[in-house]
Amino acid sequence: MRGSTAPGWMLAAALALALVSVAPARADPPAVGDIPPDRLGVGADGRPLRVSDYRGRVLITTFWASWCGPCVRELSLLERLQRAAGRERVAVVGVDWNESAAQYQRIARNLQSLQLSLSLDADGRVGEAYAVRAIPRMFIVDQDGRLAYSHTGYDPESSIATIVNEVDELLQHPPASLMPGS
Repeated sequence: MRGSTAPGWMLAAALALALVSVAPARADPPAVGDIPPDRLGVGADGRPLRVSDYRGRVLITTFWASWCGPCVRELSLLERLQRAAGRERVAVVGVDWNESAAQYQRIARNLQSLQLSLSLDADGRVGEAYAVRAIPRMFIVDQDGRLAYSHTGYDPESSIATIVNEVDELLQHPPASLMPGS
């Protein structure tokens, strides 16, 4: 009797091992110089937002959630940065990560006064494509659509100053593809 259960146990273990080995590996985050994943989730109006929609502008994409206090504070500061630089030069997209559509709609209404784009990543697939593991998580894309900088976390003393300097650098030195004659 004992011998008859061993093959069943071994088969179950082998099957479990096979399932684990084919589970999708978590992607690495896009590296500086890479073209990041295009999809940024769905806007409050139901339309998809994409990195390619912002080509020609510096794009700041930040992953956040309503329960993350530093994330919400960061959104407000990023909106001020966008306003100061001009929306035609700098765009901010806040990707609400892993929250329900109902929560997102409520939050989007509450943050309506902020003049930035918000999108929903309810199923976490956008965050997965960017290998987001913690929030706030920010990616700054240059006018040519390539990742220029990335940041994890938020320090009110240094984060915004660093981001302002990075955006200013990108605005002063646009990529070669946007230069006249290229």
